[in-house]
Amino acid sequence: MSEQTMRAVTIEEFGGPHVLTAGRVARPEPLPTEVLVRVHAAGINPVDWKTRAGHGMAGLQTLPLILGWDVSGVVEEVGFGVTTLVPGDEVYAMPWFPRPAGGYAEFVTAPSRQFARKPASLSHVEAAALPLAALTAWQALVDTARVTTGQRVLVHAAAGGVGHLAVQFAKHLGAEVIATAREPRHTWLKELGADETIDYTRQRFEEATGKVDVVIDLVGAADGTDVRSVSVTRRGGLVISIPGGVSGTLAAAAGQAGVRTSPLLVEPDAAALTTVAGLVDSGAVRVEVERTFALEQAAEAHRLGETNRTRGKLVLEVTR
Repeated sequence: MSEQTMRAVTIEEFGGPHVLTAGRVARPEPLPTEVLVRVHAAGINPVDWKTRAGHGMAGLQTLPLILGWDVSGVVEEVGFGVTTLVPGDEVYAMPWFPRPAGGYAEFVTAPSRQFARKPASLSHVEAAALPLAALTAWQALVDTARVTTGQRVLVHAAAGGVGHLAVQFAKHLGAEVIATAREPRHTWLKELGADETIDYTRQRFEEATGKVDVVIDLVGAADGTDVRSVSVTRRGGLVISIPGGVSGTLAAAAGQAGVRTSPLLVEPDAAALTTVAGLVDSGAVRVEVERTFALEQAAEAHRLGETNRTRGKLVLEVTR
């Protein structure tokens, strides 16, 4: 095949998983300060299938579109001015977000300083599962909540991609961690560092735990989780509502209770990814990959992801 093209999964219109089509497209070329990375694996996130369906970041995209923001691979070529990476470096990143990054493809280009060296102890598949989820959890706990030793942190949807990393980061920061998830995930979550686990299908979380300092809400308005979280947050504490931001209802409830709220939209951050890589390589944090798919099986992966029952992450193997 020509070096001018590459394998990729594209969408021509927003819709169900069937709109994901495998084929060949033009290979990108790095601009000055950018690198061309041969993608070995691409992580899948809820924002991917939400965008594919016309929600999420769809309003910021132009069709035809190559989805995907999580990538792990090897630097193939560097543009003029790049000083931090050279061809052959193994890297991982969440480039460009929320602009399109084109991760469901054999190659991506992005500014070199949006990439970090991948954790040496991980395969590309494992590394590709980290960037968006890890940065979301890290930016929530470290940059926004500024969690410190002895605080109590409640993580909703703790068995998911962001959730299982948030549990580990909160524990690393010295917090007492309460995790909500279905009972079959409880043993695993305790292995990751959760001090308490709550099966939200059997018991309302506000009846099962005392006051907390920080809530990492990865559920949002579903079943009123965002507003209900206010009742377990101490006065002056913080509810970070990630899926849909801070609704008027949540803001009103929090204001009446003296609780702070914050939305969060993850940003590219190579420095944080370097820190995360160090935690992974030291054994302090691990990432869970439930299942991998070939690039051409992206539609099947989306169907599974949309069930919201996966443990950890789903990953596309691009280069085998």
